[in-house]
Amino acid sequence: MKLDITTLEAKKAGQVELADAIFGLEPRQDLLQRMVRYQLLKRMAGTHHAQDRSEVTVTGKKVYKQKGTGGARHGDKSVPQWRGGGKAFGPKPRSHAIDMPKKVRALALRHALSAKAKAGEIVVLDKAGGDGKTKSLLQNFAKLELANALIIDGAELEVNFVRAARNIPNIDVLPVQGINVYDILRRRKLVLTKAAIDALAERFKDAKVPEAKEGARS
Repeated sequence: MKLDITTLEAKKAGQVELADAIFGLEPRQDLLQRMVRYQLLKRMAGTHHAQDRSEVTVTGKKVYKQKGTGGARHGDKSVPQWRGGGKAFGPKPRSHAIDMPKKVRALALRHALSAKAKAGEIVVLDKAGGDGKTKSLLQNFAKLELANALIIDGAELEVNFVRAARNIPNIDVLPVQGINVYDILRRRKLVLTKAAIDALAERFKDAKVPEAKEGARS
């Protein structure tokens, strides 16, 4: 697959060949859903906490005598039946993360990139630079029709570009090592610099295009 390379001024700067093993797969919705769920669960804080009857601050005195009142028997007021008592089976701090094999995560990333390529929502930049001014970058984005985009650069981000882009809503900038399925899918356009494409090609240099399965024989 070939795509045109453009500059921030929306001028053509050549072409680049995208590997089919990375950008030419048939996207699997189930795999993308699993990966998004994995990411969202992994980033949950899990700090929710409710006090049980051993943690609430109430008197430990017996409410009233055991017999002769005509009512139910009760001990102290820490039980869930009383107002101010502890929560029965309340939430406790825990990790919500689930397991997902490393190879499956890598495959999901390739499917996310392929989904963007198939939808024609990939823009290739020669480099992400600039003078560090948000106004100038907004004008450049208007020429490129970028209103909602994830921009992936090489291993090192250009400081002026990051400074200018951080004030623009719906624009995310990440180094190539931070590329992930959730951020790719949540933005309309995926912008890759040449450095990012080279890094992805090196990362998935051993990846292969899966062969089509043969139909069931009668």
